[in-house]
Amino acid sequence: MATLLDQLSTMTVAVCDTGDLNSIKKFTPRDATTNPSLITAAAQMPEYADVVDGALAWAEKEAGGVESKVVGLALDRLAVEFGLRILAIVPGRVSTEVDARLSYDTQATIEKGRYLIQMYEAAGAKRDRVLIKIASTWEGIRAAEVLEKEGIRCNLTLLFGMHQAIACAEAGVQLISPFVGRILDWYKKAEKRDGYPPAEDPGVLSVTKIYNYYKKHGYKTEVMGASFRNLGEITELAGCDLLTIAPNFLNDLKTTEAALPRKLDPAAAQAMDIPKTPVDKATFDRLHAEDRMANEKLEEGIQGFSKAIQALEKLLTERYQAARSKARAGQSARDFFKIFDLDGDGYITREEWGGSAAVFAALDADGDGKVTPEEMGAGLGGAFVLK
Repeated sequence: MATLLDQLSTMTVAVCDTGDLNSIKKFTPRDATTNPSLITAAAQMPEYADVVDGALAWAEKEAGGVESKVVGLALDRLAVEFGLRILAIVPGRVSTEVDARLSYDTQATIEKGRYLIQMYEAAGAKRDRVLIKIASTWEGIRAAEVLEKEGIRCNLTLLFGMHQAIACAEAGVQLISPFVGRILDWYKKAEKRDGYPPAEDPGVLSVTKIYNYYKKHGYKTEVMGASFRNLGEITELAGCDLLTIAPNFLNDLKTTEAALPRKLDPAAAQAMDIPKTPVDKATFDRLHAEDRMANEKLEEGIQGFSKAIQALEKLLTERYQAARSKARAGQSARDFFKIFDLDGDGYITREEWGGSAAVFAALDADGDGKVTPEEMGAGLGGAFVLK
């Protein structure tokens, strides 16, 4: 019998959700996507020191020796450097994220998207192989609408509600990334449940509803389920346009032989009675205020990605200063830990982390749901000692 991954690949594009180039080489997906927490973690691994140093060297040259500008330039360059290396491996597209701190600033998001594409094109990459990743705020959706009209394709992330999905489709964005696992996290906590059967998983039901709405009304926007907590969430979405999957789950799919029936089908969606619901700003704001889960998870996600960027800024600042003084960088890892340890109790919970579940799971060596300083140090390639 064929593996789950082989069967899934006949109906869904499997995307690798990681910043680790070695994992991408192992699974050779069509596309790959990253986010700030993945890039921040990868940037601290010894095997990617050349990528980080290359970004800093480029930024120093661009800044004309003005130290205060180096780190800001290096942040964008590092994301593009990882993206370029990913494009050398995958035949399809890579998603590169706009600074989450710009999520409520339409014009700044537009300018950042243009700038990222310019860097990719200057390095020889074609813009149709890059998706600019933007948070699904109203302001972010409006920025994506402008970029799409300029031929800059966008991936709208941190998407939790139907109102966000409809607004994205009406704006003509290329792709959306509804976060399955983070929706599940919210409902488990809110309803005080340990879990749900895969077919009743709130995240699965959300993506299914979005997929059927899009196919019923002929929207071209692609649906890419993201942020999975278990294998059942993935198999219940077989047939979705794309699924971005962490390396550990890709490995499970690759090594498991079982029947995998198609669950999402455009023809079936066409036959459904689904009324069309236009979403303008007033409607978006009202529905977002009414949807407590989407409201809370969007804000939490923006804060989580912003924290990862702040940690990366600290890493790059210290790396740059260390290179100039020939000192050994190490404080950044301690700062990285402290940024996520919101209550200062000495460990990071999944809620405090707020970033990629795959990175959290990799760092949480003993699987107790908490990351200690020792686990953080070990997970980042043993390059730092945290005290």
